Amino acid sequence: MFTEYNNLPNTSRVWIYQSDREFTEKEIEFISSKSVDFINQWTRHGDDLKGSFTIKYNQFLVLAVDESFNNVSGCSIDSSVRFIQKIENELKLDLMNKMNVTFKDNNNINLVKLSDFQRFAKEQKVTAETIVFNNMVATKADFENNWEIKAKDSWHKRFLV
Repeated sequence: MFTEYNNLPNTSRVWIYQSDREFTEKEIEFISSKSVDFINQWTRHGDDLKGSFTIKYNQFLVLAVDESFNNVSGCSIDSSVRFIQKIENELKLDLMNKMNVTFKDNNNINLVKLSDFQRFAKEQKVTAETIVFNNMVATKADFENNWEIKAKDSWHKRFLV
């Protein structure tokens, strides 16, 4: 059951999928339409899930579920992964590569392989003050407050000099 993202409680669970490139306007329309369709039929053992999505920086797709309405299950998470894989295949995107890291350089968003991020940290092109995207956040509140954070405050800090 689709609801607007802003209507979800801060305790809602989130999953962040970062694309290997920016979405075009046409792709955003496609992803938005397909996301609403998916969420409207998303269930847990036959029970509706109350969910939503948001797209950030034309590069991140965030799925969210209000678990105070109904908890997700392994099967419902699996169905969301299949949905993401379908989007990847249809748009020729990579949304699930956890070995990619994103960070800001001024207002530019950079997506690099983890090994390159480590090298940038050694070369101090990435510092403790660099804004990184912590895609490991689990709730809407964390997403809103701790997704874009300084590298020194995230799991990325282990790579800093």
